[in-house]
Amino acid sequence: MNKKANQKKKANQKKANPEELKLLVWVIYDITENRPRQKVSDCCKSYGLYRVQKSVFLGDLNANERDSLAVECEELVDTDRDSVYVFPMDEQSFKKVQLIGQAFDKELVSDEVITKFF
Repeated sequence: MNKKANQKKKANQKKANPEELKLLVWVIYDITENRPRQKVSDCCKSYGLYRVQKSVFLGDLNANERDSLAVECEELVDTDRDSVYVFPMDEQSFKKVQLIGQAFDKELVSDEVITKFF
């Protein structure tokens, strides 16, 4: 991409509504019952997130999508026993992620997510 195109791209990004900007989001949960656990998993998939591990999803969401996902998950779980974490992460922070051992099951993760790690 040439310099002029880069400047135009940066200008358009500044004009964009920050609510529309997508950030990488981790969803991590610990849910005791199978049924709500499955519903949270289905909910994450419905937002286009990719399963990284059995109880870990990853994908790009804007602020409204993150909020909606959190509200839907809260409705699905028993908040006295279960936990669901929704962590937004910027690109800089994601580049600092350290993987130790077998960090995720590559059969569960799409090539798109694997590419972000390597």
